[in-house]
Amino acid sequence: MSSNSSGALEGLRVVDVSTLFAGPMAAMHLGDLGAEVIKVEHPRRPDPARGHGPAKNGHNLWWKTLGRNKSTVQIDLSRVEGQEAFTRLAATADVVIENFRPDTLERWNLAYDVLSASNPGLVLARVTGFGQIGPYRRRPGFGTLAEAMSGFAAATGEPDGPPTLPPFGLADGIASLATAFAIMSALHARTSTGKGQVIDLAIIEPILAMLGPQLTRWDQLSTVQPRTGNRSANNAPRNTYRTSDGRWVAISTSSQNIAERVMTLVGRAELVDEPWFATGGQRAQHADLLDEAVGAWVVARTRNEVIEAFEAAEAAVAPVYEAPDIMADPQFAALGTVQYVDDPDLGQVAMQGPLFRMSGAQASIRFTGRAPGADTDEVLSWLGYSAPDIQRLREDGVV
Repeated sequence: MSSNSSGALEGLRVVDVSTLFAGPMAAMHLGDLGAEVIKVEHPRRPDPARGHGPAKNGHNLWWKTLGRNKSTVQIDLSRVEGQEAFTRLAATADVVIENFRPDTLERWNLAYDVLSASNPGLVLARVTGFGQIGPYRRRPGFGTLAEAMSGFAAATGEPDGPPTLPPFGLADGIASLATAFAIMSALHARTSTGKGQVIDLAIIEPILAMLGPQLTRWDQLSTVQPRTGNRSANNAPRNTYRTSDGRWVAISTSSQNIAERVMTLVGRAELVDEPWFATGGQRAQHADLLDEAVGAWVVARTRNEVIEAFEAAEAAVAPVYEAPDIMADPQFAALGTVQYVDDPDLGQVAMQGPLFRMSGAQASIRFTGRAPGADTDEVLSWLGYSAPDIQRLREDGVV
C-alpha cells in the first residue's frame, strides 16, 4: 500500500469503517503512531467528511488531515459479496472501528461473533451518539447533540446570552481520544487473555467527563454551573482583555500566587490583602473589580508589552491566536506542532502533527488523505481475490 508504517503501533492493523469525525479521528491517531489503517467506504457514498469544510482545486482540506496514514478501500457492506470481503479483511485485523446505528452490523451478518469467529483477538470499537443500549440507541447522533446534552452548551456563553455551541467538532474530538484510549486498553487486556472484546462508546459521555464534577455538584448542592462568558466561577481575574493595538490576551489566575503577582503587576497590590482575595472562589465573586483593574492596565499597553511584563513577573498570560499566529509562534515551532507533508494533489501541505512526542519510536505523518478506493485492488488481492474476481466485483458495484 501507500507507505510502510513505523512507530509505537507498528504491526497493528486497524480497519476504519466509521464516518465523519469521532471514529475516523481515533483511527487517525492510531495511524500517526504507526498502525496500518485501512479506511473502508461505500463505493457510491464515501465518508461525508470528504465534503466538510474548505477545499482547494476540488480537494477537501479537512480530509487531507483526517484521512492521513490511511489506505482507502471501497466495499458495499450491504451486499453479500461485500460482507464476505469485509469478513476476510476483519480476519486479518487487530481493530475494527465502526459507527453505524446499533444493529446495523448485525443486519449485515457482520456481528462481532461473525467477525471474531476466526479472529478471537479482534477488538471492535462501536462509536455512536448514544451507545448500543438505552432508549435513545437508535437515534441519529452527532457531536452537536452531545455538546447540548452534556451540559457544555448550557455552561458556555455570556450570562445573559443563549447556550452556546462550539464552532468545531469538540465532542467528536474528545470522543476520538476516548476511543483510542479504549482500544489500547482492550489491546492491553488481550495480551493476557488472548481475546478481543467489544467497546461501546457513546459520544455523549467523554465530553461529560471533561466538564468537571457537575453531577456531584448537583447531587450534593442542587446547583448548576452558570454561564460566565470568559470568566470562571472558580477564580479571578480570568478573562480575555483587549490591548492598545487592538489585539487580545488571555489571563488566568488558577493558583493563588499567580493571582497575587497579577494584581501587583497591574498596580493594585492592596487588593491582595483583602480577606476575600484568599481563595479563587471568593475572588470570582469580585470579578467586576478585578477585571476593571486588569483591563485598565492591559488596554494602555500593546500586546507585546503586556506579554513581556507578565513574563517578567512570572504571571500567566497568552496571546489570543488565529492560525497565522500559531504557524509563526516559536514555541509551536520548537514542539514541531506544524508539519509539512507532501501531497500528490496540492504539493506541500501544512497540518498539525501527532499530539505528543516519544523518546522511542516517533509518531509521524507518512502520507495525506487519499482518494476513495485508491487501494481497493491491492487490499483485495492480498485477501485472496484474483484479478478477474476484483473486476467482477467492480462491475457488480460491490467495490
